[in-house]
Order: sequence, then structure tokens, then C-alpha cells
Amino acid sequence: QVQLVESGGGLVQAGGSLRLSCAASGRTFSNRPMGWFRQAPGKEREFVAGISIPGGSTNYPDSVKGRFTISRDNAKNTVYLQMNSLKPEDTAVYYCAAGPRFRPGVVSTAQDYDYWGQGTQVTVSS
Repeated sequence: QVQLVESGGGLVQAGGSLRLSCAASGRTFSNRPMGWFRQAPGKEREFVAGISIPGGSTNYPDSVKGRFTISRDNAKNTVYLQMNSLKPEDTAVYYCAAGPRFRPGVVSTAQDYDYWGQGTQVTVSS
């Protein structure tokens, strides 16, 4: 079992930055690819960032590429999402997710993730 707890969300003006953190319990964090998703009201859950097990590979959709950066600290069982140049359309609940153990590469589809956090709200005002 893996429990994920996100933090760092809040209200920020357009152009500002936020850093989300996701702390994982258990001993298998370092063996799992990790990802961040978001879901705005009335919309489907959207992939925003993924990172491979050792952290050497990352992937982003075009909507956030160049603005968001995912990273992980396996010693702290934590994955981060640095969000810069935020836009009102980035407003959503952001979720952290843990993928299957030992799966190589970056996982970008929600159904391939095993565990999810409860989410943290990010609101970007114009």
C-alpha cells in the first residue's frame, strides 16, 4: 500500500508560481514512476507531468511544457511539481499518483496508476 498526501496548493495571481509536494508512505516509492494530474470542474482528469523511477526521464503535455517541472527526492519519498507562469486555465484540483512497481519510463495515462492522493486545490486569479 502507498499513501500519498499532497500539499502546497493555494490561490495565486496569474504569472505567479507555486510548488506542490506529494509525500508518500511505504517503502516502494523509489520503485515507482510518479505523476501529477489535474481536474477542473466539468472536465476530465488531465495528465500534467510524469517522472520515471530514477528521475532521469520526464514528460509534459504541451499545455504546461516549459512552465511546469516535476522532480523527485527518493530519500524523502517526495515528488514535487514546480509551477511557474501560472495561468487562470491552470485552476484545478491537482492529484499526485504512483505507478506500478518497477515499471520503466514515464507513465502518462491515469488508468495505469495504482495509487492516488486526495488532491490539492490550485486557483489562479486573472
